[in-house]
Amino acid sequence: MLHEIRLEDLTFNPFEKIGKEWYLITAGNESGFNTMTASWGTMGIFWGKPVVNSFIRTSRYTLDFVEKEDLFTLSFFDESKRPALSFCGSHSGRDCDKVKETGLTPCFLDGTTTFEEANLVFVCRKLYCYDIKPEEMIDTTIEKFYTPDQGGYHRCFFGEIVKVYQAD
Repeated sequence: MLHEIRLEDLTFNPFEKIGKEWYLITAGNESGFNTMTASWGTMGIFWGKPVVNSFIRTSRYTLDFVEKEDLFTLSFFDESKRPALSFCGSHSGRDCDKVKETGLTPCFLDGTTTFEEANLVFVCRKLYCYDIKPEEMIDTTIEKFYTPDQGGYHRCFFGEIVKVYQAD
């Protein structure tokens, strides 16, 4: 069961949490939502507020929900949910029911959606977004992550962390 905690009480390695454990970006509510897996992102302070930056390819179905809503969640899970995260990262909600396919249980709180199986959830309010532009990339790493068949570049969302929930 999830319960609210203070942001100041968090202790974890963001490089481990984001880059190795992965997370689900979810937006929408009881009348409709979508989720996708991410393994990119940053955390810090922006305009004096605690934020996360999440990156979503412009071709992803979840983008429609994040753009439409004021809030989105980032949900982290233990290793036992890795198959569910793998599925949510490789299948589109346009083509399948991710909840049915993964067995994850939607949980609606604060006007947005997360999952009962999550062990850590950030409820985020959108502050700012921008598109990654290949002509502005300095590092040639772009060629590793963007090929014509991968579905477009990413849009970055700055989300103010407005609430944090942790599992009991």
